[in-house]
Amino acid sequence: MTSPSASSSPPVDRRDLRKAFVASLTGTSLEWYDFAVYSAAAALVFNKVFFPELGAAVGTALALATFGVAFVARPFGSVLFGHFGDRLGRKGTLVTTLLLMGFSTLAIGLLPTTGTIGVLAPILLVVLRILQGLAVGGEWAGATLLTAENAPTKARGKYALFPQLGPSVAFALASATFLVTALTMSNEAFLAWGWRIPFIGSVLLVAVGLYVRLALEETAGFRNSGPVSTKLPITEVFTTRPAAVLLGAGSTTAVFAFFYIGVTYLTSYGTQQLQLPRPSVLAMGIVGGIVFALTTIASAILSDRVGRRKMVVGGNIASVAAGLVAFPIIDIGTVWSFGLGLSLVLGVVGIAYGPIGAQLPELFPTRFRYTGAGIAYNLAGVFGGGVVPLFAAALAASTLGSLGIGLLLSAVSLLSLLCTLALPQTDADSLAEQDAQLAAA
Repeated sequence: MTSPSASSSPPVDRRDLRKAFVASLTGTSLEWYDFAVYSAAAALVFNKVFFPELGAAVGTALALATFGVAFVARPFGSVLFGHFGDRLGRKGTLVTTLLLMGFSTLAIGLLPTTGTIGVLAPILLVVLRILQGLAVGGEWAGATLLTAENAPTKARGKYALFPQLGPSVAFALASATFLVTALTMSNEAFLAWGWRIPFIGSVLLVAVGLYVRLALEETAGFRNSGPVSTKLPITEVFTTRPAAVLLGAGSTTAVFAFFYIGVTYLTSYGTQQLQLPRPSVLAMGIVGGIVFALTTIASAILSDRVGRRKMVVGGNIASVAAGLVAFPIIDIGTVWSFGLGLSLVLGVVGIAYGPIGAQLPELFPTRFRYTGAGIAYNLAGVFGGGVVPLFAAALAASTLGSLGIGLLLSAVSLLSLLCTLALPQTDADSLAEQDAQLAAA
């Protein structure tokens, strides 16, 4: 039996909504800033400071492999923090993920190099990277629920875009931070200590994010959801909604593939393969981040008018085409062609990424929404963001060269397109109505 309120959206408190917007945007921006700082450092310096004896190519491959380690940890983070988020509430869980990410990032900034403590340095780097992965694994679903569970039904896509802006804001901010260090110090100073500044500086963002999140109220959706289920959220996810997890993950895989090729692999590709100046590559990263933000905003707002699934389908179709043309543009070899290709790669990400802040939560009932949406999102991260960039380095060294990377991206986009077409349209009903429909199914 459903409550009388199950047929309509919970009352919308505009003040709570504004707090949720600020908390979700600042929190995800911080989490993804820390992630983006690591990706830039892995592409630019970690091969030299943590793997100095292996040469540029092997050292870079291992540095990017440490980047990929976090993607293995992310689904475990979604299960761990999703459990507490579904049973105890969204607010406290999100404070924990923020602190875990902040501690891990600060520790990386203070970590001695291989030249100082030997092989222990890369081991500790991997451990801290795993902690970052756990934190991000629990962050996204909770941050999106801050807005999605408070938003009015007809504008859920628009309001749920705020946490979706986190990666674009973070990438632009991380690129700007590394650009400032590159322009204000010598290459020797940057390698010796300058790369640490973006990591240590994240403490300021942690303080801001913590202040905002501690002032939050619990989401309306969680407060109105009734008694907590006696079953484990992870058990309910895979016994009642396994198709939603797998199709949701498949639908989102291309987003991660393009995003991490853009923010991690192309940073290395531009400086090492194309021999472009590091400041120029970082400056184009800022441009790419802005383009990503603009397409994210536009697609999220449009999803309230034309539907979430149609927008994600459109983004995946655009990604199929972009995979084929991005690298020929980038391989022209100029700074501007690099910027255009990077903007294309990140721009198509935003088309599909904007709506999923509402779409994935809509696939699961409130009682295990944090866990279900988080697992789907982070499984996509494992395959799209963890595996694809590793294959990219091997493909670039093969006879196919960069064309192979483009073909891989297009193939992943086609997979995501098929998964998206298999998903139901979910945006017409309130989350309370969807709870009732899923309970009756």
